[in-house]
Amino acid sequence: MNRRFVAAALFLAALLLSPPLAGATEPQAIILATTSSTQDSGLLDLLTPIFEAEAGITVKTIAVGSGQAMAMGEKGEADVLLVHSPEAEKRFMEAGFGANRRLVMHNDFVLVGPAADPAGIRGSATAALALSKIATTGALFMSRGDKSGTHAKEQKLWKEAGLSPAGAWYQETGLGMGQTLSVASEKGGYTLADRGTYLAARKNLALEILVEGEKGLLNVYHVIELEGSRFPKVNVAGGKAFADFMVAPATQEMIRTFGVDRFGSPLFFPDAGKKVEELGR
Repeated sequence: MNRRFVAAALFLAALLLSPPLAGATEPQAIILATTSSTQDSGLLDLLTPIFEAEAGITVKTIAVGSGQAMAMGEKGEADVLLVHSPEAEKRFMEAGFGANRRLVMHNDFVLVGPAADPAGIRGSATAALALSKIATTGALFMSRGDKSGTHAKEQKLWKEAGLSPAGAWYQETGLGMGQTLSVASEKGGYTLADRGTYLAARKNLALEILVEGEKGLLNVYHVIELEGSRFPKVNVAGGKAFADFMVAPATQEMIRTFGVDRFGSPLFFPDAGKKVEELGR
């Protein structure tokens, strides 16, 4: 082994063992665990690239139901959450998993079904009454069945109706909102959906909005930063940067106008700085 080769080998070894040069930084990335509706509606396709360009942080989005997103948060497997299951969110915060929870936006839930409306729910005074009609007639109902925010709302409505749905007419897809709408459309069934995802997918669906407008059908979204002292590996700064971005005035303006050009009305309504009690008045 000649002296030149030995010197090169020693230099390479020293380089590999040396700490990073002062000022050098690793590319940043965060994991966003969120509900499928923010993905299926196309909203994140608009906002995420803007955040990445502004913050220099890459976002890996995992779109699951709100329940699964919070389960990821409880294990420190996400850096920030964007979810819509208020009661479960409160339990998440009370258990100490979240450091900060901020209101971002809302839309509403709607009951959709085939135009023929075999259960006769069109125009029902309440969603609970409509569900009673579906159960009584045995008309097909497709549930997400995935512990998502939409599934949680559906279960709450069945409880209000005094019913525990079961039988061949009640089927669970275990899928996200967009896919569940597609299955309901193909099978001629009813389902509960957030308005944003329904409108985004409407052109491909044989489903109509049959029940809407009840204040209890409001669908509220919060962004949650995780508690860093509990999860040392969580990118706390990156998660906070994303949460700050979601409630920033410029982002709220983009949310306010998202979907207007295609559907004539926004898919979400910006709510940063408001209280939940103020919504729907």
